[in-house]
Formats: sequence, structure tokens, C-alpha cells
Amino acid sequence: MSTPQTYDLIVVGGGINGAGIARDAVGRGLSVLLCEADDLASHTSSASTKLIHGGLRYLEQYEFKLVAKALSEREVLLKAAPHIIWPMRFILPHQKHLRPAWMIRTGLFLYDHLGGRQTLAGSHGVKFDSHPAGAPLKPEFNKGFVYSDAWVQDARLVVLNCMDAANRGATIMTRTRCESATRSADGWQVTLKTAAGETIEAKSRGLANAAGPWAVRFLDDVATMNHHYALRLIKGSHIVVPKLFDHDYAYIFQQPDGRIVFAIPYEQDFTLIGTTDVEHEGAPGKVAIEQDEIAYLCESANRYFEQSIAPDDVVWSYSGVRPLLDDREDNASEITRDYRIQLDTDGAPLLNVFGGKLTTFRRLAEDAVDQIAPELGNQHKAWTGNGHPLPGGDESRPQHLFESLQASHPFIPLGMANRMVFNYGTRVRDIVAGAKSLDDLGEHFGAGLYAAEVDYLCEHEWARTAEDIIWRRSKLGLRLASGEVDRLTAYLRERAPA
Repeated sequence: MSTPQTYDLIVVGGGINGAGIARDAVGRGLSVLLCEADDLASHTSSASTKLIHGGLRYLEQYEFKLVAKALSEREVLLKAAPHIIWPMRFILPHQKHLRPAWMIRTGLFLYDHLGGRQTLAGSHGVKFDSHPAGAPLKPEFNKGFVYSDAWVQDARLVVLNCMDAANRGATIMTRTRCESATRSADGWQVTLKTAAGETIEAKSRGLANAAGPWAVRFLDDVATMNHHYALRLIKGSHIVVPKLFDHDYAYIFQQPDGRIVFAIPYEQDFTLIGTTDVEHEGAPGKVAIEQDEIAYLCESANRYFEQSIAPDDVVWSYSGVRPLLDDREDNASEITRDYRIQLDTDGAPLLNVFGGKLTTFRRLAEDAVDQIAPELGNQHKAWTGNGHPLPGGDESRPQHLFESLQASHPFIPLGMANRMVFNYGTRVRDIVAGAKSLDDLGEHFGAGLYAAEVDYLCEHEWARTAEDIIWRRSKLGLRLASGEVDRLTAYLRERAPA
């Protein structure tokens, strides 16, 4: 057996927190290995509501610190990845029996000012008889409020963090499970196992447990450590239906049970509706929407929209579990979404990450590396908040990039060009380099997906399966027929390993 590779830090978990920690750490000069048992973002981090937001409803729970932190991060992320994160305006129809108008105005005033808003438009009241967002609503809704947040392609955010980490020297190993982690006074001995059955030994001076829903199980079964931590797994489910409105505004709907449900324009032709908050008792990796959740989300939308929907209208659904800190709160929707980082230095450093939310991942990663880096003899300052773009994000105005792509490659259909620009940013040039026609992009699998893009995803973004490509690197699964997916699967099997 070859001599184990030695790193400063091994990160276990390829969700958003692990990806963010790996990127931050390697950017400070630490040698980093990240291992993920499945594909990047294959669980919680690809099952969000796809929002970068402060969490308006958390103000009612007096989570002012969390909201302010998230709103501040919203500005940072908008600048770092304008090709996958962009502003979105939200409509909140008013129902005075649920929340009085003064309470909503107060909440929106705080929301506008807590996080140091710089680029997004502020909130204001709106009358629906003179606003495009009023047209799809039932007649009884005649006024409401509008405010700003941001949209994100969540799984791509994870991948881009890993790409940046790899570009800076990190080793990213997907489909590689951490089988055991043994601690000594001066380091960790880690055994990894690939999907192909290969066993790899690695050493590190520090270990970061960013296993998300598996974080406690990692301590119990892999590191075999005594601890007092507990997570509550809360399932959030979403449904996708044919689009219910023809404008770019999203909706936030208050529900009689106190929850809120979003209805968001999605992938041009659809509406995304979610989410639920349900206790999940099973294995974190085995989660699916239940019929009563589908019914709940349909009913939530039907309270507001003139066009009603039923379970039969659902074209796709997805579910994920959020690993939230167990704060003994009875109501699942009331459990804090803030994170906790615990550094254990009783031997080689062990960093445990619990909880958190997509919006605050960069701050979480920064706080985590701030704690563990000095234990590894590294005193470099945090750097990810200083305008360093994620891969493809070095053009702050993606629309200009779209126009440039149209000028240089006029044979690319408008819809395909738009999708690629808002998936890859400036990296789209790598995919279409040298192409003079669509034929130069290779085999067409359907819905504007060509072999050149598939090859790029395999060679630069760790894609291996059709699911990786059509549900995480893109959402083309909404458009591809089953035969087209079969052909893509065959192509991936035929092509040489990246």
C-alpha cells in the first residue's frame, strides 16, 4: 500500500458547508482534502427553496442576529456569483386576520435595514388592481407589500465553491466515503472508500465534520467519540407545477397555521411551491414527499391563486432534511436555523458543524476556519468576503455576457444561450470554444444539452451520472424525455473516465 497522503485539513461532507470550509481553508494556504460519499450537493444542499434571503418570518421569532447576518451575506453572495444568484422581488398579499398591516410594515422596515442593504430595492405597499402581480390572485386580495431577496441555483453554488477550492489546490473526492477516522495527539488517520471499492488512507493535522444530517452519526460510528450533541432532522418538501403566472415576481403566502409558503417562477415554464416543515425519523438519505405534503402545498397556493392546482398537476417534487440544532422547540418551523461550530482540541483538532442555512454558508465557513486554522499554525486572515468571485462570476452583468455570446455564436438558440450563461457565467466560453455550429457541440441529447456541455461537466464539475447533470448541475430533467435520459446515461457509460 502506498504511503498515505498528508493534509493540513480533511473536510468530511460535500454539501454547502463542507464546500465553503474547503474553499476558505485552501485560500488561506492550508492543504485540504474534501471527501463526499455521494455527488456534491446530493442531499440537503440541493433541496432548498433556492433562496438567498434573511428569512422574513424569523423576525417573529426574534432571531434578529440571524436575519442581520443572512441579509449581510446576501450582498456578498450577489457580488460573488451574479450568474447563479440574482435579485428577485417578492409579493406578500395582506390578510389582516393573520397579521396586521402595521406588524408587516415594521417587519419589512427591519428587513430593509438590518443587513446594510446596498443594491436591492426597498419594500413598499402595493395595490393589486394596478400591479402585474395582482392578476393571478383571487379578487379578495386587493393590496399587499413588495420586498427584495435573491434567487440561487443551490446545487451549483456548492459545485462552484468546490471548483474554486480545487483551482486553489484542494483535492475534491466525490463518491468517496469516510469509513473511519482515528485520532491521535498530533493528527488524524482516515480511511476512505471509493464507489469502485478502492480503499485510500490519508492523514491530516485537523478534521472538519461537515456531514450535515450525518454529523452526529459521523461522531458515533466513524470517529467513535463520546459527545452530547443532538440534531433534529426536519423534512422540507417542494412541488413544481406548470407556471401559474407570467411575470418575474415571486409570492410569499401566509397560511392559517402561521407558516409561510413561497410560489416562485421556476425554469421559465414552471412554478416552484414550498416548503413544508415535518419531523423526519428515518435515514437522512431516504426522504421523499408524502401525499399530505403535496395536498398541503396545493391548498396553500389555492388560497391565493385564481387558478387552482391539484396533486395531478405536479410535474416534479423534491424533499430534503435540514439538520437543525435540537433546541427543544416543539414546533418544527420554530427551530433555529442558526449554526453552531464546536472546536474540540482534546487531541488533534476536530471541528464540528451543526445546523446552518444556505444563505449563511460563507460566514459559517469563515467562522469555522477562523477557529481551526490557528490550531494548525495558520494565521492568515479571512478572504472570501472581499469580492473574490466564484468560477464564472467575474462578469458582474450576465446580460452583457449573454449579448456577447449571441454575437459570437449566433447559431445557439436564445433559450439555450440564456440557460448556459446563467449556469456557467464566463465559463460558457470554455464549453462553446471553437464551435462554428451546433454540430460542433457534439451529440444532442435534447432540450439544448449537447455532448460538449456534458464533457465539461464531467471534466470540471465532478458529474458522473445523468442525475448529476439533469437535476443538480441543471434542471433539464424537467424537459428531457425518458429516452433522451437513457441516451445520456449510455453516453456517460461510453465516454472515457474524466
